[in-house]
Amino acid sequence: MDYNIDTIVKIIKLGRPQYLAGDFLLFLMGALLAVLLNAEFVWSKFILGYSILLIAHLAVHYSNDYFDFEVDSYTGSNLITGGSGVLVENPELRDFSKQFSLFLMGLSIFLAASFTILFHYPDTFFLFLLFGNLLAWYYTAPPIRLVYRRLGEVANIIAVIIFLGTGYFALMGTLDLSFLIFSIPIIFFQIIFINSFELPTLEGDKLCNKITWIVSKGREFGFKLNAICGVLATLSFIIIPYTKLFPSDINFRVLVLISLISLILGLYPLFKRRFDREFITKFVKINVAALFLMSLLIDGYFIYLII
Repeated sequence: MDYNIDTIVKIIKLGRPQYLAGDFLLFLMGALLAVLLNAEFVWSKFILGYSILLIAHLAVHYSNDYFDFEVDSYTGSNLITGGSGVLVENPELRDFSKQFSLFLMGLSIFLAASFTILFHYPDTFFLFLLFGNLLAWYYTAPPIRLVYRRLGEVANIIAVIIFLGTGYFALMGTLDLSFLIFSIPIIFFQIIFINSFELPTLEGDKLCNKITWIVSKGREFGFKLNAICGVLATLSFIIIPYTKLFPSDINFRVLVLISLISLILGLYPLFKRRFDREFITKFVKINVAALFLMSLLIDGYFIYLII
């Protein structure tokens, strides 16, 4: 293969770098939460911890495009759905995509082992990240192919715990009840995020036997689920202070206000009563952007509290 500038640009695009920002915002949120709960901020732990997650997340993009080649050829590609679109247009890069994904996954696992040894962390840190890498690979890879066995959404819910948890674990040295409680509203946001990607691709997913919640229940169900998750995320932030697990410095009313963004966007399509593909494609782009904004606002609020 001739690795000219054009090929290198395609390989970078294949990694869908625009979605790495969401990965970082969740990792940062977990790390900041740990600091607010009295963990020491250590730059070396933060940088190496995120490097493990970043490389693993990149590996997912390369492997998913490889194993989802047939689905992507049906659904097409845009900013939100259909993979990167690179392999559909350049099938000669398919083998590279698979091999590069395996290389990145191996590197992520190696760095996780190095982190565990270097900072004398419990083996559970390594096992946590090893599991994350395997989950990412078998999301679309045979023989497990979670997303084709009605387990794609479950895998994505676990993934957001890994994104958030890696930042928390890297600085705190453990995953505790406070982390698990805080993860609850973030999980509801993740379900909205998952649906936003699956809503426009119903027809292509169905043709390729990719059984998502949207394929099983329909688009209207997906919008209703988004609204319910928006309500539950807001309620979670209202209830969490009553656990007495978090310092009084964290004003959860601020997080409630931020969560109203997802609540309002969740309710809007139900009032609009439009479920056609044109409306959905435009709306989910707004929804995904809003979820990124919410993560940014939560991180910004946590940074404000720390400084």
